[in-house]
Amino acid sequence: MTKRPRRAAAGARGTPASKRGVEAPTRSARALPQEVRIIGGLFKRSKLPVADKPGLRPTPQRARETLFNWLGQDLTGWVCLDAFAGSGALGFEAASRGAAQVVMLEHDPGLAQALAASRKRLHADAVRVECADALAWMRASDARFDLVLLDPPFDALALLADALAAGARLVAPAGVLYAETGSPLTALPEGFTLWRHARAGAVHSHLLRRSS
Repeated sequence: MTKRPRRAAAGARGTPASKRGVEAPTRSARALPQEVRIIGGLFKRSKLPVADKPGLRPTPQRARETLFNWLGQDLTGWVCLDAFAGSGALGFEAASRGAAQVVMLEHDPGLAQALAASRKRLHADAVRVECADALAWMRASDARFDLVLLDPPFDALALLADALAAGARLVAPAGVLYAETGSPLTALPEGFTLWRHARAGAVHSHLLRRSS
């Protein structure tokens, strides 16, 4: 990895959501787009299909713009993990901006096949698609990543808390963790602080880094 983000200025079912690190989501259901476009880098304007699947909610353009403005547009040499990849919008944006490797995790076989097809069509050689349970994969892995992207289904509150803990342990010492939720995080993984936060409609974007 050759570049780091610029410093900015200043559980279990039945457990209350606030105890699991996130407030209960308030977003209403909306019709999903059938495709999204990559907004920057080598694959700019390329389309990614969005399947009609329960819980699948591609990161909207405004939220992606915010994230990559925070990170800087050049991710040359970065090693990235896109857990809960879904449409692949976040992971392909990272690959488009020069990431050396992007591991995409998707448990749904049909979505994993679509991701592999998009990888082939775009000649995105840096991308590796794995059909796997993201939480189990992260818990078992000893890999380290410059950027870990977490965008689990908004209605899976307990999953989010577990994903934050599992993803945090894979972040390299100078790396960052991105979490996308339906409400602001109320608890952070141990050893991490909130660096940036923004809201785009119903989507809350959080960028976390290790405490100094």
